[in-house]
Amino acid sequence: MSPRKRTPKQDSQPETATTTAELPETAVAEPPIAETKPEDKSFAERVGQRAVASAPDPFRIAADYIAGVRLFESKQDRQMALKFGQGGSEDKPSQAVIDKLKEAGYRWNPSDRIWAHPVRGESAMSTRIEAEKLYQEVRQMIRQDKGIGAGQDIPF
Repeated sequence: MSPRKRTPKQDSQPETATTTAELPETAVAEPPIAETKPEDKSFAERVGQRAVASAPDPFRIAADYIAGVRLFESKQDRQMALKFGQGGSEDKPSQAVIDKLKEAGYRWNPSDRIWAHPVRGESAMSTRIEAEKLYQEVRQMIRQDKGIGAGQDIPF
């Protein structure tokens, strides 16, 4: 007598099948939960579920790539920062620019290679305004040092 050959269909079926009638009462299958669309949720259910698009940190506020100076704000570190250099290279600003930065309360951060000033809650807006004014002054000083005229900007 030859052994019985099994077909692939027979191999894929389990030896014993459990039906819902054989399951204990505590293991009764629950009906699937209907998916709700955001439009179907009430206002109270949607509160706090909105995904906020995050901005990059630090956030670049202004940049003059010809002069090689950029102004950033970091919300995470709560600071304004000026970075000098072009195309990834770091340039040390002139002593006059460094004196101007120190006078404005900026300090050199060697690990990040930036000049930083803290932003405090009570004076955050005035700190941002002062940082933009300082950026414009420093930018003009560097342009004069490099002999770059005001009309020599890239048109695009």
